[in-house]
Formats: sequence, C-alpha cells, structure tokens
Amino acid sequence: MPLTVIVTRDVEARYRGFLTSVMLEIAPGVYVSPRMSAGVRARVWSVLSDWWQTLGRGALVMVWRDIKAPGGLQIETLGDPPKEIVDADGILLVKRK
Repeated sequence: MPLTVIVTRDVEARYRGFLTSVMLEIAPGVYVSPRMSAGVRARVWSVLSDWWQTLGRGALVMVWRDIKAPGGLQIETLGDPPKEIVDADGILLVKRK
C-alpha cells in the first residue's frame, strides 16, 4: 500500500470534507495517506471525478508510487492538462499530453 498524495486547487468545500475523512491535510489543499490501498485510491478518485464532472471547477492531481511506471510514480489529473512522467536518460520529466 503506497503513499498517496492529492493536491486540490480552487475546488468547492465538499472536496476538503471528503478528503479529510480519508487522508491527512498537511497543508491547505494537500492531502496524504501513507498506506492507501489500490481499491480505496480508485474509489476516492471515482468520487472526486464524479464531482468534478458535475461541478467542473478547479483542478486535482493525485500521485502515488507505482513501481511499474516510469520513475516509479503514477499521476491522475482533473482540470489541468493531462500529464505523464517520462524517464529521459535517468532524469524524470513531466510531459503534458
């Protein structure tokens, strides 16, 4: 169960209430969970995605450790241009899709 981080920007208060029920808010709009299972992470992202589709305001980014992904990180985004992590000769870069 890897560390999961979610960052929110300019979203409604309901996101904060929901996220603080399952994660720690370590700074305004920054939520972490040291041991979130893949199933819980998928459910949390599903709820956030549904709300974002309905409300359509702000942006969210979720990052977690995935040893099979480039750089060992996986990213999901809502509201920002989609991004992916690429390994360029050992240097990790974020590529906008």
